[in-house]
Amino acid sequence: MSETNKGSASSRGLSSMTEGEQESRTRPLIMGIVNVTPDSFSDGGQHSSVDAAIAHARELVADGADILDIGGESTRPGADAIRVADECARVVPVIEGCRDLGVTISIDSRKKAVMAAAVAAGATLVNDVSALEYDPESLEFVAESGLPVCLMHSLADPKVMQDNPTYDDVVADVMAYLRARIEACEASGITREKIIVDPGIGFGKTAEHNLLLIKSLSAFQALGCDILLGASRKSFVGRVMHEPEASKRVIGSVAVALHGAQSGARILRVHDVKETRQALEMWQAIDAASF
Repeated sequence: MSETNKGSASSRGLSSMTEGEQESRTRPLIMGIVNVTPDSFSDGGQHSSVDAAIAHARELVADGADILDIGGESTRPGADAIRVADECARVVPVIEGCRDLGVTISIDSRKKAVMAAAVAAGATLVNDVSALEYDPESLEFVAESGLPVCLMHSLADPKVMQDNPTYDDVVADVMAYLRARIEACEASGITREKIIVDPGIGFGKTAEHNLLLIKSLSAFQALGCDILLGASRKSFVGRVMHEPEASKRVIGSVAVALHGAQSGARILRVHDVKETRQALEMWQAIDAASF
């Protein structure tokens, strides 16, 4: 990675780190969500314009985000795919407007053309909900780019992923899938140090599946990659909390993030950066206390 694109999304995957990220090595990195979409499940439409998205990104960094995850296509349950040109038009100017913030910029996309445009604009991490399977050209692109990549498990396309998701053993099945995708990446020249894994909370899972995966998160360390946990404001949190409104699921989301931190998650993908950062600082202070 060049010195012009500083930042680290993975303690293994990137050598260049900002000062703030070096300080954060004792805690998970916080990935702030920037949805440049009209229809995301939690904040769809709030930041759909370029100016609003950039302003939101700057607020997330001020609140303590180490990474900005910028996406232009909703992957909520039932969402339709959008055209590459439309997705690029949403994310590229936002990435360009965030390059001066001194944090890692991640492109949240499953399309090679969007990944390429985002990297050209300044993104230094690829976050693909299809684990580089949706677009047959994406695997080669990431391998040639030399950038780190997050591989997420999803049972199916977002349009149908919540249609009666079933597993023999959700933890074993998700781990087996991610292991296979890691092997595919390595065969294409992506080293394991560049790979981050995400169990895909909410992507083709029932509430019970999600809870079991979070409970067993530490088991994913056996894959030998950094772990990303993205559970912020998702419907299973609302079900447990009896809270139908996504924006009011902050406390439950922070609780999940803390459990993830204790279970070895290296990156926490969240909407509520400030609250998550404060909770992690409190957790660290308690852990560091001595008699």
